[in-house]
Amino acid sequence: MQTNKKKIGYIQNSPLFGEKEKNFDKIRKLVGNTTADLIVLPELFATGYTFTSQEEVEKLSESTQDETANFLKEISLKTGAVIVAGFIEKENGKYYNASMMVYQNKVIDTYRKIHLFNKEKLWFTPGNKPLSVHKFNGMKMGMMICFDWIFPEVSRSLALSGAQIIAHPCNLVMPYCQQAMVTRCLENRIFAVTANRIGNEKRGTDNFTFTGGSQITSFDGKILSSAPKDKIFFDVVEVDRNLADNKMINEYNDILKDRRKEFYQ
Repeated sequence: MQTNKKKIGYIQNSPLFGEKEKNFDKIRKLVGNTTADLIVLPELFATGYTFTSQEEVEKLSESTQDETANFLKEISLKTGAVIVAGFIEKENGKYYNASMMVYQNKVIDTYRKIHLFNKEKLWFTPGNKPLSVHKFNGMKMGMMICFDWIFPEVSRSLALSGAQIIAHPCNLVMPYCQQAMVTRCLENRIFAVTANRIGNEKRGTDNFTFTGGSQITSFDGKILSSAPKDKIFFDVVEVDRNLADNKMINEYNDILKDRRKEFYQ
């Protein structure tokens, strides 16, 4: 029997660059015997982020039938959750900063990051798949990745397609996203799970410090969970997914139906 109450959560990790199996083991230990309906992991959670060559990207890339997919299936079967996590997807000689949605023993879909940030433009091909909403485990979910947050069209498109929850893997290095997600959720009346990482990666000429602060944001803009900025962290909260189906903010205003599309360019 389906219930409106859903347990949604995130993992905030600090991956070792290029050490997939070690990073998988850390996640296994962190999850333990937890059960949930949705768990979101960070962008590129098992590979690290700061690449120095195209060869590194190629070496760490995968299809949806390789080790990261198998690991996510393992975690999904163990927790009962839909798992969304970032990885490097390879297809036809191209490499994408992607997220994978897995449920039980099946890869549901991948999303390829539309808005590439900074030097990602050197390593990855911009996303070429539509923004999609999938219904599994009694939830309607969409995916976006990190810098997509700054473009309100992404979350709005997912809301218009019926998403109740946005799974949002991140590798944030700027301090603005968490505040912005309050607005994204409020203006669309949806939930969002923003899973960031922590730690520092100094490789080549780049030196990135990741800001942590993963959070779960409610349809009404309230922050339901907020991780520390500098600690590995795992949290799960219970939400009523159906609250995201009500787009009325008062007796007269439906935030989606009241749009005046004829005035938008």
